[in-house]
Amino acid sequence: MEEKTDLSRRTFLGMSAGVSALGVLGLAGCGSAPAPAPQVDVQVPKALLDQAAALRGGSAGMLSQKLYSEAANKALDKSLQVFAQATGTTIHNDLVSGDAGDMVAKMDAEVKAGTNRDLAFLSDRRFVGQLHNLGALTDVTDVVNDMKALYGEPATEADNYCVFDGRWFAIPYHFIATGMYLRKDWYQEKGLPLKPYYSWEELRDNALAVSDPAKRRFGWGLTVNRSGDANGFITNVINTYGGAIADNTGTKVKFNSPETVEAVSFIGDIYTNPKYKPMLPPGVGSWTDSSNNENWLAQILGLTLNQFSVYADSKTKKNPVYANTHVFNGASGPALDRPLAYGESNSFVVFKGAKNPDLAKLVAKFMAGGSALLGVAKEAPCLVNPSWDKVWDSDPYYTTGDPAFAALREQTRAQLPVKTRTGYAFPQAPSPGEQAAVAAYVLTDMMQSVIQGTKPADAVATTHTRIVQIFEQQGYKQ
Repeated sequence: MEEKTDLSRRTFLGMSAGVSALGVLGLAGCGSAPAPAPQVDVQVPKALLDQAAALRGGSAGMLSQKLYSEAANKALDKSLQVFAQATGTTIHNDLVSGDAGDMVAKMDAEVKAGTNRDLAFLSDRRFVGQLHNLGALTDVTDVVNDMKALYGEPATEADNYCVFDGRWFAIPYHFIATGMYLRKDWYQEKGLPLKPYYSWEELRDNALAVSDPAKRRFGWGLTVNRSGDANGFITNVINTYGGAIADNTGTKVKFNSPETVEAVSFIGDIYTNPKYKPMLPPGVGSWTDSSNNENWLAQILGLTLNQFSVYADSKTKKNPVYANTHVFNGASGPALDRPLAYGESNSFVVFKGAKNPDLAKLVAKFMAGGSALLGVAKEAPCLVNPSWDKVWDSDPYYTTGDPAFAALREQTRAQLPVKTRTGYAFPQAPSPGEQAAVAAYVLTDMMQSVIQGTKPADAVATTHTRIVQIFEQQGYKQ
């Protein structure tokens, strides 16, 4: 998912009087979709209004991971505005890019200096483990237990990424599925099957088969340049081939293995073997996180891997590629006969030293449920999804709004862990070391060195050493 790097602030002021019992406000999303956005009545449930009564006049600072859709960001703002008006509170909301490499360090520095915001939402898979390891987060088990009573169970992945020693340190907000996309019309022209998933070798060979540079058709829309999408691609190939950055405890580096070398050799061959040049789009070696979105929407790619931002864009902007998109769960490899597809959640954290932790927790309860999420979800279809089981049942939109919803909900219920033939179980225990290593782009740097001529085995060995150093900086002796 491509995110902007600018940071902006919205402040939502509470109203001292005249608020209806449910705090209802019409929400009309803004954005570039040609048709008017659906109207959503955002409501603060009476139970939350009752809990907020003692907090009237208070304020809280919030940090939001900027969503790909600007209309979804505006819908999120509108939900916060409803909450502030209904509860007589003030909410300051700052936006930040999740791909800013120093985001965790900045948050930790603010906590240590006592200048931090009260809460934030961010990727549980990428960031919560690091922040918990730094001692920056507050135990929110009480909030999650309250929310289970309201909304049922959260996505299964949250038990892995938000829970430490049996206690919750993050509150699931909305679910972000993993997905791959191919041009079904191109596949059908070549007589290639449309399947729930493929092997990585099948995807490579099919990408070459459907490519025709003279027609601006490039079958392989994946980069290994520094980006979140490339990190996800490289990690997935390594894992399905039987390798991993660390052991299942997340504490011991295990990167340098024959399986990892085999995976890196497979990836490297795609970008260096002249055989595959016809399927590589121009400039793929320098793509950023927005590039595959842009090229997919330009209808020149036959395959890409992305969060559902690209799918949401094609739908809301009525791009013809939407009707020609086959969504599937990913790829298998030699060590796993099915894809690793269990997604992640953007989850709320409450920082140590929060000035108004009670208000922060109430904001999280509100934003994750019912109509507060619905307006955001409609502006980012299939990208923003419920993390909580009963929220899926809260509106017909989640059953009839898009044919992909049934598969997305199933990802939230994935039976975890998924075990490889080499003994790894995914998702592994949350690993601050691994999160920091991936954030430092060690994987993309490794692939760039292979493309420049380094032997895969040597590149893997060098990267292993670099990962060890990062783990030790996180406090894990090797």
